[in-house]
Amino acid sequence: MREDTKLSTARRNLTLLPLMAMLAACDRSVLDPAGDIALQQRDIIYISTALMLLIIVPVIALIILFAWRYRHTNKDATYDPDFDHSTALELVIWSAPLLIIICLGALTWWSTHLLDPFRPLNRISASKPADPEARPLIVQVVSLDWKWLFIYPEQGVASVNELVLPVDRPVRFELTSTNMMNTFYAPTLAGMIYVMPGMKSQLHAVINREGTFRGMSANYSGEGFSHMRFKLYGVDQGGFDAWVGRVKAGGQALDTKRYLALEKPSERVPAMYFASVDNTLFDRVYNRCVRPGTPCMSDTMRHDQRAGGAMHSGHGSPPPDSDKPKGAIFKKGEEKGDGPNRTSPESKQGGASGHGDHKTSFNLSTLPGAPRAGAA
Repeated sequence: MREDTKLSTARRNLTLLPLMAMLAACDRSVLDPAGDIALQQRDIIYISTALMLLIIVPVIALIILFAWRYRHTNKDATYDPDFDHSTALELVIWSAPLLIIICLGALTWWSTHLLDPFRPLNRISASKPADPEARPLIVQVVSLDWKWLFIYPEQGVASVNELVLPVDRPVRFELTSTNMMNTFYAPTLAGMIYVMPGMKSQLHAVINREGTFRGMSANYSGEGFSHMRFKLYGVDQGGFDAWVGRVKAGGQALDTKRYLALEKPSERVPAMYFASVDNTLFDRVYNRCVRPGTPCMSDTMRHDQRAGGAMHSGHGSPPPDSDKPKGAIFKKGEEKGDGPNRTSPESKQGGASGHGDHKTSFNLSTLPGAPRAGAA
């Protein structure tokens, strides 16, 4: 008997193993934010879930109630096989979901504008408004294969796979990518934002408490995607200044040659530090002209604009508002003139077709493959 009990216990434990593994993989970062933007996003999740539960919970409860009340063995339940319509029931069925959809739509519209990543912060926390005169910390983010490069242009330093931010100071991220589309995601700081080669995104955020958090790539980008992670440290202003001082004292210079070596695909890259950074590096990455001799996108576009202006100045096609020659389809009969490429009108007996005094005929014998006159 004891052996059977042990066997059933072991089987029950084995059955629970997949559930335990799934729960172990859960991460509460989204529901435990360290920054005000992530906090507002979490609140939106809570509100949306509550609104949806207003429908889900009553529906589940009614399913259980109806299954029990109208079971086959309950002879006291009213049985009405000819039931057809109930105005009150229809109002409840349609009005409740409609009101919830309206509320969700209003919440989505409001949060989309309020939490626009390009919009500067209007508050540091729920109880602390942002100082409009305070300058945000600028961090330039470059998505590499498969690592993250963080450049602090005002401090003149950079790091790989390590992001350090001072608490309660607004941060403006400028983001781009070198090779492929990716997603910058720090769950406790702010939402996801996509980065693409040749494009520059922007994200405003703030971290409100000290601690060690994590960030990652949230968009599949190849073989090393699963290890494309970085550490996020929230520190006070003194700790941030001390970190900058340590990087400047013990790092190396991030110049074009070292960046090109860093750009090569690599996995599980440990944190790296650079004591100085070429102040044009991020713009050249964004314009895809880091490699010497490569034309920058901005220069190419300016050249194209100048070339277009020169064409409209007399070299090439005329500007749109000039007196361009009109095609024959827009001309009247007396404006078309005469020439070898114009078919002369023929009489109606010749099979001409037309409208009014302007007739057009087609000589089928001139078409390729058409039979010649007199051919058998």
